[in-house]
Amino acid sequence: MTGPDTAHPDNNDERPTERTGGRHSGPPANPAPQVPPPATPDAAPAPDADTADEIHTPTRALPIMHTPGDASEPTVAISTITNTSDDAGFEPTVAISTITSDGPSSEDVDDLATAPVVHEKPETSTDRTTALLQAARAWLNQDPDPETQAQLRVLINAVDDGDTAALSNLHSRFDTRLAFGTAGLRGEISAGPNRMNRVLVSQAAAGLATYLRRHAAAGVTPSVVIGYDGRKNSQVFATDTAAIMAGAGVRAILLPRLLPTPVLAFAVRHLDASCGVMVTASHNPPNDNGYKVYLGGANHGAQIVSPDDKAISTEILRVAADEHVLHLPRGSYETAEEDVVHAYIAATAGIAHTPRAQVNAVYTAMHGVGWDTTRRVLEKAGFDLPTLVDAQIAPDAAFPTVAFPNPEEPGALDLAYESAREVGAELIIANDPDADRLAVAIPDLSSASGYRRLSGNEVGAILGWRAAAMAPASDPDALPPVEAGTLACSIVSSPALHAVADAYGLRFTETLTGFKWVSRVPNLVYGFEEALGYLVNPGTVRDKDGISAAVALLSLVSDLKSEGTTLAGYLDLFSEKFGHFASGQISVRVSELSTIALVMTRLRESPPTHVGRIRVDEIDDFRWGLGELPPSDVLRIRLTDGSRVMVRPSGTEPKLKVYIDTRCTVGTLVERRSAAQAALDELDRGMRTLIA
Repeated sequence: MTGPDTAHPDNNDERPTERTGGRHSGPPANPAPQVPPPATPDAAPAPDADTADEIHTPTRALPIMHTPGDASEPTVAISTITNTSDDAGFEPTVAISTITSDGPSSEDVDDLATAPVVHEKPETSTDRTTALLQAARAWLNQDPDPETQAQLRVLINAVDDGDTAALSNLHSRFDTRLAFGTAGLRGEISAGPNRMNRVLVSQAAAGLATYLRRHAAAGVTPSVVIGYDGRKNSQVFATDTAAIMAGAGVRAILLPRLLPTPVLAFAVRHLDASCGVMVTASHNPPNDNGYKVYLGGANHGAQIVSPDDKAISTEILRVAADEHVLHLPRGSYETAEEDVVHAYIAATAGIAHTPRAQVNAVYTAMHGVGWDTTRRVLEKAGFDLPTLVDAQIAPDAAFPTVAFPNPEEPGALDLAYESAREVGAELIIANDPDADRLAVAIPDLSSASGYRRLSGNEVGAILGWRAAAMAPASDPDALPPVEAGTLACSIVSSPALHAVADAYGLRFTETLTGFKWVSRVPNLVYGFEEALGYLVNPGTVRDKDGISAAVALLSLVSDLKSEGTTLAGYLDLFSEKFGHFASGQISVRVSELSTIALVMTRLRESPPTHVGRIRVDEIDDFRWGLGELPPSDVLRIRLTDGSRVMVRPSGTEPKLKVYIDTRCTVGTLVERRSAAQAALDELDRGMRTLIA
């Protein structure tokens, strides 16, 4: 997008932020002592392991210094920044525990001069192994699962026999613990505190119950609704949770059968529950499972955020330290009637009007739980049922036809493409295993499969356009009033939604990555994130919902078909109206997390003047945060042609992630596409060189 055929995107998303312009951002001027501020009810949430790299507000930028008449590269004026663990907002890659002596302190003796000197005996490998085996045996003694019991016994016996591989395996399970954060819990099903299992889940349930009781109003019994999908142990984990919650004095309601995550998110609000728990690992590998937590009341059924996650984690750790899982009281829980499912179906079907034309579609549930609920929603909304990918339609915890049960992964939609070719489908819709995400593919004769999967940004933009067109009209030339509807997306999602909001006089907000943040935006009309998550009905569900998104998309395609066009044609119209947006992503998996830290440090200390052949305008460093959002390990690189590059470590995997977005608003449709794609290709090449 270099040259005269490109246009700079409007930067209205930065209006609240004062920037001095220039090359690279730095810490706030005259910073306060770099210690965390005390928590207050109105304070911005502190970052955690899941969200600390997900902030969108930049700090001030430092200027580019040009020498008059000098055609060489610009030099950079940068304040010296010391990367130490004491820096406010700095995120250390490696967690370091401080071990203190158990000897007498200054409070234990009258005269420090006569205090005995503490001599610590160095811990030997034998001591560490003995302590490890003690911890493993203690865990074994409270494990109610025969499978993980047997697994742990084998490891303990192997370590006793001197097996070093077994010792390493045991360390990986017991040296740390699956952290409970804003993403709840998620991990491999196996024995030990650093895995998902019945002991860990029972401790989580007991800790969460204590949190709910402590935060309940006087005289009010807190309540929890619990859902589960078709993964291994999902129902077991859910029933354990229900029984322990009931035993702890919390009213526990179990959903009637395995159901999609959006039904659980809906049920929290529908049943006016204090809390919701969904047992799922979404689209993780087959042997993973997880534990998502939602809060009712003032949280309106959204996923937990800080500081609630910290408070819940504290209670869980207390249970783990003080309680024996097999001694936790268990009680009788309720099982919800099908009425809650019927209510979700009615509310979701209601987001679409009577179809103007039927759509020849193909559907896959990716071996998950989406189909039964989706079928009933489509029938109630008046849509013909799609052709099914039979091999993937029933829940199967082994996910036998895919390497990963994630519709974003290469090969995951191959069977859907095959079915679509057989019936000449106009559209492919796919849910992930817990049906909170939606993938979409359309016919494409240039593709070997005959179909092209749309990116999350493409689907997010067109559903955003649909939402904006249906929102109450306002003057697009006036500053949107506070009460105006808001379109929202995560910081790494396409700026296309901002262009839509501007065109329709709506407000636009960027949030931290994750629907726990998107769903909390005031006056939300619609929200999305590029990882196939869409929220089209925030009045009903406060989380991404792949079923309601599928209904909204089918309704749109039905309207387009009645008007003689297609979804591909609608994408062209979008590019003509708002400009053509192109997006790309680089994901680099590393074997050592320190590699990611080194790359981020290098980009900060030696900021690039160009990415490829495109000049850098400024770099926003989110380490110090600004406004209401906490610090984050994210860099935003703005290019002089209006393009944008985001660089951040993954919050869940050992990966460095780079998100590239370009835009062109002038010329013919073909010229816009060509210019945006050329800039995308150039930035992709340049960033791969910079992070190598």
